[in-house]
Amino acid sequence: MKTLDCRAHKCPHPVVETRKALLAAPDAPLRVLLGDPIAVENVSRLVRTLGFDIKTGDTEGGFALELTPGSTPQKRDAAAVQGKTVAFIAADTLGSGSDELGRILLKNYFFTLAELEVVPDVLLFVNAGVKLTCAGSEILEALDKIACMGTDIASCGLCLEFFHLKGDLKAGRSTNMLEIAETLQNAGRIIRL
Repeated sequence: MKTLDCRAHKCPHPVVETRKALLAAPDAPLRVLLGDPIAVENVSRLVRTLGFDIKTGDTEGGFALELTPGSTPQKRDAAAVQGKTVAFIAADTLGSGSDELGRILLKNYFFTLAELEVVPDVLLFVNAGVKLTCAGSEILEALDKIACMGTDIASCGLCLEFFHLKGDLKAGRSTNMLEIAETLQNAGRIIRL
């Protein structure tokens, strides 16, 4: 049985790596080592949706999950959506409360998004969100990967000018409010971050 040691990593890393390993070898059992109970909950939820049975135990420095193929994957009813899926990013943090935590959460979101099979059709960045597409952003690698999957990445040109970042754009392209408004108006689904 292959072992995946994620004890030194916080979420979303254990979930992303477990998902990769299970998709690469869907008929093989896998042992996953985790360092905290939150990772155990998150990985357990993932593997149940993929149709794996879980046996949990303790190991040095954390927890061990023995994953074996077996149960029927949980079905998710997909809503019929017509039009593009657009993610609208209006800040350089996720949520409210702590800006430091918000930056960590947003970074984790984009690195996790880059590991999914299906990504939004369009990422629209406005206001402070444009900082994420410019030089020095911690998510440029994830944005490049998402762009390679076919996502159109567009940052508000007025916002880039406001923050004096027009020449620092590194991911995607500059756009205008007319295009942003039309894209949102014609979207089948809008994800607001």
